[in-house]
Amino acid sequence: MALLQRRQGLLLRALWVASLAAGWSPTGAAPSPHLSAAGRSPEPDQPFRVPEGWRLAGRVAPSEMLSLTLALRQQQVGRLAELVERVSCPDSPDYGQFLTLEEVGALVKPSSLALGTVQKWLDAYGVRECHAVLTGDFLQCQMPARVAERLLPGAQFHRYRNGEQSAVRSPLPYRLQEELAEHVEFVGGLHRFPADRKAASRGQGTENPLPWQVALSSFHLGVTPAVIRKRYNLTASDVGAASNNSQACAQFLEQYFHQSDLAEFMQLFGGGFPHHSSVDRVVGRQGRGKAGVEASLDVEYLMSTGANISTWVFSNSGRHESQEPFLDWLLVLSNTSALPWVHTVSYGDDEDSLSQAYMTRVNVEFMKAASRGISILFASGDSGAGCRSVSGGKHVFRPSFPASSPYVTTVGGTSFQHPFLVSTEVVDYISGGGFSNIFPMPSYQTAAVKQFLNTAPKLPPSSYYNSSGRAYPDLAALSDNYWVVINRIPMPWVSGTSASTPVVGGIIALINDQRLQRGLPPLGFLNPALYRLQKRQASSAFYDVTKGCHLSCLDATVEGQGFCAVPAWDPVTGWGTPNFPELLQALLDQ
Repeated sequence: MALLQRRQGLLLRALWVASLAAGWSPTGAAPSPHLSAAGRSPEPDQPFRVPEGWRLAGRVAPSEMLSLTLALRQQQVGRLAELVERVSCPDSPDYGQFLTLEEVGALVKPSSLALGTVQKWLDAYGVRECHAVLTGDFLQCQMPARVAERLLPGAQFHRYRNGEQSAVRSPLPYRLQEELAEHVEFVGGLHRFPADRKAASRGQGTENPLPWQVALSSFHLGVTPAVIRKRYNLTASDVGAASNNSQACAQFLEQYFHQSDLAEFMQLFGGGFPHHSSVDRVVGRQGRGKAGVEASLDVEYLMSTGANISTWVFSNSGRHESQEPFLDWLLVLSNTSALPWVHTVSYGDDEDSLSQAYMTRVNVEFMKAASRGISILFASGDSGAGCRSVSGGKHVFRPSFPASSPYVTTVGGTSFQHPFLVSTEVVDYISGGGFSNIFPMPSYQTAAVKQFLNTAPKLPPSSYYNSSGRAYPDLAALSDNYWVVINRIPMPWVSGTSASTPVVGGIIALINDQRLQRGLPPLGFLNPALYRLQKRQASSAFYDVTKGCHLSCLDATVEGQGFCAVPAWDPVTGWGTPNFPELLQALLDQ
């Protein structure tokens, strides 16, 4: 890796020499003060908000080393979007003909002018310690705080603490000189705090009486792998067997799993089907502190649903205070040639808390993954439609990102209609869903969403949401009342779309397994196939969820209610929850 990074550094310097960029002295002297004050912000709409629980702990020392990530402007993004559509749509003759990481890099790598201009700028400030990812469109640079503040006029670095967590951020906006602004889309490690999503622990009510007619075999005291398998029709033989198949989940914010917890979970709940009891590979730093509920939930249900499939865990703790853990994860994807085919992520933030430049670039990173045949599934969030105040004391719904990206598959949540019976599912009121204010509605879902908007018996006022935006979630699974093992203790009542997402991820990994055994390519970006499947066949591949609504603004207009489930697609549970044998057959036959 070190050799590769040195070669990339030499390449950048060679491009610098060959480029036509001008404006800085190569002597290493800083530009003059009047140049330093000029320029514009690449993220003028990025708010700086100190999240609840974080407190200011003072300025960082001028000599303290920071790690900043430069997102360099990519080329041929439109061409990349076309390729993603061609390799992801089952009707295309290029379906499944995915690109390698090297081919993706050749397509989107920044121009020689961009690389040369950026390198010359960094050299002018004496910034020498930079590493490029394999696709060439990100640079991670280490520098003292005093240099970072000169490099990025306006920035002022402070330390913030939240218990044992610490982050270095700038409460003031940064600028780039005009020559740089056209080549650098944003600089990571300045404004965005790590988003904190925690699996909820809540008791389960019993509003619905238990029907005496239902067999005792349907009775349960919480969701376990056996309940998941019974509800979604997985048999003991529905496990992985392909040697070239793998799956992964990502964990953030010092959230770690313990191999001992996983082994105990499988001993308690993994009877009746072949499975692995340990993770095959951890990418990143796996801490030795207490296990986290979120990380334990992800690993235990990805591996018990996608049973017997090689599993990776991407650990992105953000140990360096000026790193953004989510951005770090994206960089790992862009720097790894061979990756698992399915990734599940229980992470998200509000769209209005992020700059458009940041979200647009992250969306391209998902396009890059899609072009490589990687399925990325995100939790839809646990705040229903969300809510925020706008001018005049009014409210609007609050979409979540990356759930709102058109290049990921977003998973909502359901509950059993009869709480302690394996029975019909209804909406879990926390299930995130709605319409993006940033990304337009992709063509693969326009017919389904149009049908919902035209036929739903009751919709919130149109002023609350953007009906032309990317609508989510795409599908759902149980998200209420799970058992997990954490720090060697079995824990009930764990809930959230953080639970439904790894379950769906495991099911997709099982379908990939069958496809790979038949010499077929993995599914890759799922959404074009999922929406085509329902449109063409009105199939039984999903259990349609038609009862329940999720929460939203507590005002007199909507009174806490967002969208409601209806037949077919809806922005609460998507197409519904998976019926494994039918979904498997449909996705094998396409």
